[in-house]
Amino acid sequence: MATLFEETTINGMTLRNRLVRSATWEGMCEQDGRPTEKLTNCYRDLAQGGIGLIISGFAFVRPDGKQFPGKMGIHTDDFARAYENLTRTVHDAGGKIAVQLVHAGGQTDANNAGRQPLAPSAVKVDQFPEMPAEVTKDEISEIIAAFAEGARRAKAWGFDGVQLHGAHGYLVNQFLSPLTNRRTDDYGGSIENRCRFLLEVYRKVRETVGADYPLFIKLNAADNLDGGLEVDDAVYAAKKLAEAGIDAIEVSAGTPASGDENPAREKILKPEKEAYNLPLARRIKEVVNCPVMVVGGFRSYEIAEKTVKEDGMDYIDMARPLIREPALADRWLQGDRSLAKCISCNSCFVPGLEEGGIYCVIEKKEREKAARDS
Repeated sequence: MATLFEETTINGMTLRNRLVRSATWEGMCEQDGRPTEKLTNCYRDLAQGGIGLIISGFAFVRPDGKQFPGKMGIHTDDFARAYENLTRTVHDAGGKIAVQLVHAGGQTDANNAGRQPLAPSAVKVDQFPEMPAEVTKDEISEIIAAFAEGARRAKAWGFDGVQLHGAHGYLVNQFLSPLTNRRTDDYGGSIENRCRFLLEVYRKVRETVGADYPLFIKLNAADNLDGGLEVDDAVYAAKKLAEAGIDAIEVSAGTPASGDENPAREKILKPEKEAYNLPLARRIKEVVNCPVMVVGGFRSYEIAEKTVKEDGMDYIDMARPLIREPALADRWLQGDRSLAKCISCNSCFVPGLEEGGIYCVIEKKEREKAARDS
């Protein structure tokens, strides 16, 4: 029977446990996307804290796919030295790291993208800050090539794998969703056509990195939006990816417009609120033969272990708890299996915008209060 703290392998990449740091935006890069020493130290702390695999913050493959300030970029060879230092630091600390590749599509604005945003269709929906331009077929080919080039750089610079971002309302997810994809050509309409961009990205990246390099995806199993991607279509996409040779699928759900069912839900304060994407992940698991990762509200060792042992998930992914406790995995391994200290308030993202890097503001306030009281 599978357990949380056992060694596993994904396409030759050996992981020390089944805990994964899910990708999140850290806001710790230069304006052009170059990673900083602050980001490198963040990943070093995660590696030292015992997490099985670190998935980096989402790295834009082209400048017009950038969404936030301080976001990682992997669009130029100029960043080689910084990234090589980053991966070397993680490896020296005993960790493994994969880079997440993304294009924000319509989920950005002209200020960050440097142009009118691109999307599958020129439609204004709640998750888009402004009206996007419909991406042309030539631009589709160019963006697919940019994903492949990003993966080429990642492999050359020492990353242990690559994850495609196919969730949370970004470009791959926009093609999958009938809400944001109103095209009438080969890339729109039926789920077969709406999957075309995803599968072409996957195949081009796989061709670039080779069969023996770990390549996986973060996939929305539902957008939790009226008219958005629903689970049956996500199951179809997952099955096609598995048949094509994807090495793992991380199941998530929601977009910024999904209200209380967005990707980073708040107030995960009791066990029944944890693992909120698990029912969707079970649907994916039923139709694929590759490992399935699940993210969404894991806060307790007991729920994480049960999800592996009894629910058959292969990996447990977390992001916000590791912002407050980068050594949570080691704490659980050493026997202190009390709840993660994260209270799911999402305040950690505010300093990413205002101070050049996310951190747990609750923990900072507690430290400052303790210092005043001492």
